[in-house]
Amino acid sequence: MDPDLGNLIKRLRKEKKMTLKEVSEKTGLSISFLSQVERSLCSSTLLSLRKISEALGVSPSYFFPDTIRADKDMIRRAADRRVEQKTSFTYSDLSGNVPNPLFVPILVTLLPGDKKGTPFSHEGQEFIYVIEGTLTIIFDDIEYDLSPGDSIHIDSSRPHNWFNKTDKPVQFIFVSAAAPRD
Repeated sequence: MDPDLGNLIKRLRKEKKMTLKEVSEKTGLSISFLSQVERSLCSSTLLSLRKISEALGVSPSYFFPDTIRADKDMIRRAADRRVEQKTSFTYSDLSGNVPNPLFVPILVTLLPGDKKGTPFSHEGQEFIYVIEGTLTIIFDDIEYDLSPGDSIHIDSSRPHNWFNKTDKPVQFIFVSAAAPRD
């Protein structure tokens, strides 16, 4: 596991004056797991990072600061894109350097054999467009297999999750948008 990731999570949690218990309650992740992630003793899945980022009120890209360009360009060139390799997935933030974005586009590759997680819900919306492989989506306790060219746009407040149950990588564009705030 990337030790910087654990440090970023812990620092942000402390800045927000939140305990591990509070983050656990908001994410459904155990206190011991969160503690191990913060101490870089275990790896986190993209799903877990999404839950943690939402509980801490930041975009998932917050945890991958090297993927954000320092300049003010709105265009992200393929040659400039950095891919973050994690245990069971790769992650590449496709967004430009727009302050307070309304949505966050991410290129995700799930490696073979990703385990089915527990569906969860949160505020906002999600859009997924499958580029390669077969992505399994759980939405309202029903499984859907999405193939290349398929997409789904969901209300994230309904229970959902995704995983790769095949023996080949799955690549997709994931766009998340937080619910509008008053």
